[in-house]
Amino acid sequence: MNGNSNDRKAAIVSAVDSLRPVIEDIAVSLYKRPETGLNEVFASEKLRGILSDNGFSVEAGVADLPTSFVARVGKKRPNIAFMAEYDALPGIGHGCGHNLMAAVAVGAGLAMSRVCPPDELGASWTVLGTPAEETIGGKVVMVEKGVFEDIDAAFIAHPGQRNGVGGGVRWASHPLEITFHGRTSHAGGNPEGGINALDACVAAYISIRNLRNHLKDPVRIAGIIAHGGHAQNIVPDLAQMRFTLRSTDWRYLENVIIPKVKQCAEGAAQAVGCTVEFRHHEMLFRDTLDYPVLQEVCSKNFAYVGAELPPRDEGYAGGGVTDVGSVTWVTPAIQIGFNSTSARGHSVEMADSTVTPRGIDAAVMAAKVLALSAYDIVVEPHLLAEAKAYLKERLSS
Repeated sequence: MNGNSNDRKAAIVSAVDSLRPVIEDIAVSLYKRPETGLNEVFASEKLRGILSDNGFSVEAGVADLPTSFVARVGKKRPNIAFMAEYDALPGIGHGCGHNLMAAVAVGAGLAMSRVCPPDELGASWTVLGTPAEETIGGKVVMVEKGVFEDIDAAFIAHPGQRNGVGGGVRWASHPLEITFHGRTSHAGGNPEGGINALDACVAAYISIRNLRNHLKDPVRIAGIIAHGGHAQNIVPDLAQMRFTLRSTDWRYLENVIIPKVKQCAEGAAQAVGCTVEFRHHEMLFRDTLDYPVLQEVCSKNFAYVGAELPPRDEGYAGGGVTDVGSVTWVTPAIQIGFNSTSARGHSVEMADSTVTPRGIDAAVMAAKVLALSAYDIVVEPHLLAEAKAYLKERLSS
């Protein structure tokens, strides 16, 4: 990079440092008023207000999600987005650190708008308010509603116990509800008059669990019987189970695993004489697509700000699911991790750690990494072109 680029990167770092009070205010305010998915009224209004006051045009309620928003400055392309999450966990509050994620996204967006004005750099900066990550997956809805169609790349940062540039959370998930319908009768006096939906459900459950022996790794099949009847002396006319079905390849999940699960249920229903119906009670969360070029850019910027980045464990697939995965299959995107705590995720201790000096320092650092990485892919267009080419290749493979 030339001297001007180095000067600009130094200015981005200084701008984020100057925004520390804003970052801390967001983190603390949301910590004190935690709101669950699609109920994030205070959080959404606060973030929109800050962005609007700083020159962003703001549209609320996009994709028919009442607490979502798109805040943008500039009209030119590329349009680079910073994604904010801000939903909390029931009974725990911000035990997943989404208050910090919101603060990082806003901090990065504000810094870029100040140091790299759209008219000067020929790019636009967007902060996306993406609600309900913990429940319905707001980003999945926003992807399906076309919100990302004019986004050229998207960045997000998640707090935790270590810094990282992806390669951990990769799972796709598409939970399935299976309901069997039979016919009631007296279980003691007239069992032959009934059609036992629970028998079909139990047989299907065992068959589905045994599928694991016939599928490639890695796959997760976990389920419960949610309803098995009303009384022990009545042949159950309805039984229901729910499965969470996961794979590290969303296409394998959709084209192989789910059809096999349905075959197991249909076979069990036919054997007993029941009918069976299927319903996806949650949306498809796609696996997270890792972009080597974005990982490399973010890695260099961790080093630029003096943050340690442990080696990636390429063989580790984790066990979590995120709606960021769906974003990565429609536009180049990356979720970095930042070391903000020693507490375990989804805990009260994690929530409390988000408002400590360590938590705020880490959020400031993460905002720098995101802003610097966004700058790099704009001033070096070949990086963004490489990321887009990678996406095209993966979609066609």
